[in-house]
Amino acid sequence: MASLLTRTTRPHRTLIFGSAMHVWSDLFFSLYVPLLPFIAADLELSYKQVGLLRSVYGLSSAVLQVPAGFLAEITGEFWLLVLGNAWVAAGVAGIALAPGFLALLAVSFIGGLGGGMQHPLASSMVSRAYEERGRSTAVGTVNFSGDLGKMAAPAFAGLMAVHFGWRTALWVIGAAGLLFMLLTALARRSVDTGRPVKQSTDVDAPDTGGTEKSGFIALSWIGFLDSATRGAALVFLPFVMEAKGMGLGQVSGMLVVLFAGGAAGKFVCGWLADRYGSVMLIWGTKGVTALLLLAAIFGPVWSMAPLMLVLGIGLNGTSSVLYGAVADLIPARRRARLYGFFYTTNEGGTLIAPLVYGVIADAFGLDTTMVVMCVATAAILPASLTLHRFLPRGW
Repeated sequence: MASLLTRTTRPHRTLIFGSAMHVWSDLFFSLYVPLLPFIAADLELSYKQVGLLRSVYGLSSAVLQVPAGFLAEITGEFWLLVLGNAWVAAGVAGIALAPGFLALLAVSFIGGLGGGMQHPLASSMVSRAYEERGRSTAVGTVNFSGDLGKMAAPAFAGLMAVHFGWRTALWVIGAAGLLFMLLTALARRSVDTGRPVKQSTDVDAPDTGGTEKSGFIALSWIGFLDSATRGAALVFLPFVMEAKGMGLGQVSGMLVVLFAGGAAGKFVCGWLADRYGSVMLIWGTKGVTALLLLAAIFGPVWSMAPLMLVLGIGLNGTSSVLYGAVADLIPARRRARLYGFFYTTNEGGTLIAPLVYGVIADAFGLDTTMVVMCVATAAILPASLTLHRFLPRGW
């Protein structure tokens, strides 16, 4: 990593570093998706308990996002990102030791706290590095890199759990993450990135007044709905596929395809956001998502691979558009803290949705749950129409 970074310009170093941190962060937080069926079978958990586990993990990652944003404006992002990922890696290894459901909840919450550093700090850091041009593309690239970690989670954790058990899978991935963070810390001089925001050139940029506030509130509400759909879909799609008679190995494979589509969607939509309207992209991605959530219920087993690929694009592509739009609205001097607020409201959707849909699934079944999820996703479409007044490329 050090030799690669020393041969690149400062903005590219920032992008490489932020992307590498995002790969590991999303790998850690995606581990529950392929391992939940194994954990549920081993500990005899209900759907509600499964949803609660996922929600608590998401809650813990949201707790420190706002404080991290304020702190990064003074210290820079490098050490906060490295130490945050190291904390989560240690927590992943600790989850493997949990003997039962309550212990699993507690360790998941404590271990996930370090995840509050990743999203607001990497987005703020990269958006400042590419302030002149290509900002949405760069933010979308960092967003896309996280899906490489999501793809690795079912590929490694799922296969390891089949052969060695879910606890061994967590041990191995946690140890590997700690080693990588140590090596990154030793390469600090080569990274040479993450300057405090007070050293940025545009700290005296004028405010945008009420437009900034109103636009940010609208954007945060849409981000909440988008994250609610994504968080709930990732929890319950494996159970939908199991209900079709697919084995755990097949489900892990379909999740790899889902995350591959998500990675493509994040990268492509970030690139498109530098060129086309945000609302148009939101309608395209979320409209496809709503339709394919229904198709996942009724489609035959042979259709699941192409369906998961396109559904991944719809589920995740919107996020790159929204993250780039934050930088369009907010001056650099306040961007880290407001990225913290934005990601925290997004995590609210990730936190609440799995628990709510878990209760619905226990009471009415998976099919009804997916229909409700489809309707909630479709609500994003009219909500996004408010954005065209605030963004330079609204449509």
